[in-house]
Amino acid sequence: MNIRKSEELFERAKRVIPGGVNSPVRAFRSVGGTPIYMKSGEGARLVDADGNEYLDFCNSWGPLITGHRHPAILEAIQEQLGRALTFGTPCEQEVLLAEHVIERLKTSIPDSRIERIRFTSSGTEAVMSAIRLARGFTGKNKIIKFNGCYHGHSDSLLVKAGSGLATLGIPDSAGVPSGFTAETIVLPLDDEKAVTEAFNRHGGDIAGILIEPVPANNGLLLQRQDFLNHLRNVCNSHGALLIFDEVISGFRVGIGGAAQHFAISPDMVTYGKIIGGGMPVGAFAGRADVFAMLAPDGPVYQAGTLSGNPVAMAAGLAQLQLLTKDAFNHLENLGALLESRFNQMQLKWKVTRIGSIFWFHTGTAPRRADQIDASAPKTYAQFHKHCLENGIYLAPSAYEVGFLSTPMSESDIERLAKLSVEFFKNA
Repeated sequence: MNIRKSEELFERAKRVIPGGVNSPVRAFRSVGGTPIYMKSGEGARLVDADGNEYLDFCNSWGPLITGHRHPAILEAIQEQLGRALTFGTPCEQEVLLAEHVIERLKTSIPDSRIERIRFTSSGTEAVMSAIRLARGFTGKNKIIKFNGCYHGHSDSLLVKAGSGLATLGIPDSAGVPSGFTAETIVLPLDDEKAVTEAFNRHGGDIAGILIEPVPANNGLLLQRQDFLNHLRNVCNSHGALLIFDEVISGFRVGIGGAAQHFAISPDMVTYGKIIGGGMPVGAFAGRADVFAMLAPDGPVYQAGTLSGNPVAMAAGLAQLQLLTKDAFNHLENLGALLESRFNQMQLKWKVTRIGSIFWFHTGTAPRRADQIDASAPKTYAQFHKHCLENGIYLAPSAYEVGFLSTPMSESDIERLAKLSVEFFKNA
């Protein structure tokens, strides 16, 4: 496969951009080789700078649930471009998207507590803001998060576990002072006892629990219903807020995301990716009484120059309007086909899936990060190269998940399944 143009671009990029990339995983360090520079996308397919075509199972890391360049999204963007790129003032588009999101969540999540929403420009910003609001509302300082869940690169959440199950976190990145993570408690997933112990020790100062209800940034670590129910119950008992980070799962595992799937209503939810229709958008949403604390109504400050950008709002609304019951049924059928075709072969490697999110792994599906096979990345790197050479683009890391999109057909799924089985039967 000729990737000469990508190689040239990467060499140029390394001279002006740290590592040659603007987000670390794009550098292909986990899988080896040269990052592929893309030139265009249409439907479920990508074309790179050298003219090679790929069936895209990365989908810009999840946002493109309706594929590349969907006509309805392009039309909405172009209509707004005819008026303005940005205002720095309130605009109708942000009201329309907010109303649409709140109404659809109200009808999809049982006993929905999601009554207000504030838009940001990224998922990282949304989670950071939700944490600040939780602390401001409760008057408490500590936040529980879980090892194996990623919540963006804000300082207080770049944290790894200390020496015990209920210890405070220590920084997981250079440049983060220890004081910034001292109020973060890191616990293992899938462990009700650890959660109870943390509340017994620190309950009077725990503002909330932050979790990806569908952990999908360190493998796909699907959680038990009982564990998530326990989080809801313990928050109720201690006056803490339950915060679902649905930057990945929101509007993907059903319109109501994981909250709908597990029939659990969180106090706050964070969104990103799909909510922007391919544009940079994040959001945090939740109870009206909690959001009454947010500026300008309350003392918790949060702001953003391009928050509620009219072009991004128009794109997000257009995409969400495309996510009908039929669209989700189509994605579910495609996901079930991939899962059955691959797993029926009884290989060492398996596919774990929820809705249109899937992940290749060895053995029994892990629920915790420490259960992931440490030898898997080496094999996955070879698999990734094999897929590229055969016109399939997957995320360049064994710990990243894959995504399906509505333009995909059964033949696309059969193609991935056949290629995967051919490789993994000898792995």
